[in-house]
Amino acid sequence: MAVQGWRGAYLRRGWRGGSTRRDSRATPAPDLVNRQFTASAPNRLWVADATRIPCGEGVFWLATVRDVFSRRIVGWKTSDRCSTDLVLGALEYGVWSRDVRAGEWIHPSDQGSTYTAFRFGARLADHGIAASMGSVGDSFDNALMEYFFSTLKTELVYRTSWRSREEAENGLFAYIDGWYNTRRIQRELGYLSPDEYETAWHDQPDLTHTTLAATGAR
Repeated sequence: MAVQGWRGAYLRRGWRGGSTRRDSRATPAPDLVNRQFTASAPNRLWVADATRIPCGEGVFWLATVRDVFSRRIVGWKTSDRCSTDLVLGALEYGVWSRDVRAGEWIHPSDQGSTYTAFRFGARLADHGIAASMGSVGDSFDNALMEYFFSTLKTELVYRTSWRSREEAENGLFAYIDGWYNTRRIQRELGYLSPDEYETAWHDQPDLTHTTLAATGAR
């Protein structure tokens, strides 16, 4: 690769940095996860966060929700602002698209003001979802979401120059719904894509994660 002037994809310096804005008046939810990012079935544990995406028209925000069981991005939304409406939109996308059941679901997030907002907490309660929040300023408490953003930026964002937000949103759609969920293999899933892993589970719902991953690797 070096001889031909190629190099592997990497995370650029200067893109890291805290974007969480905590509301000191809000009471955060208890930590129900304690960094144990495992689930026995789909729609039991979803992680969520938001990140900045650049384009020729400026920087906008992407909020996503990820199913811990299959690593699938089940909901996402973009906006000019990192607001409660943004993260609610990503949540509702996931609820609309999945077979979720009240009382079976935990939603971990950081302690940003968008997630501690009354409207967001009320919507979680409406759906029978238990909110969970880790400590402040520690990426390990939301590691799965941080890992997805790192992958997204390394594989797509840093390799692309979008002239407009519309171009960027089309690129995000093609990557998330057309590639990441459907075809991008995950080593932790036995080298299956998230959709393939969920299909395997639905065909054999009694199998454990370890057995499913081993089956997919063959």
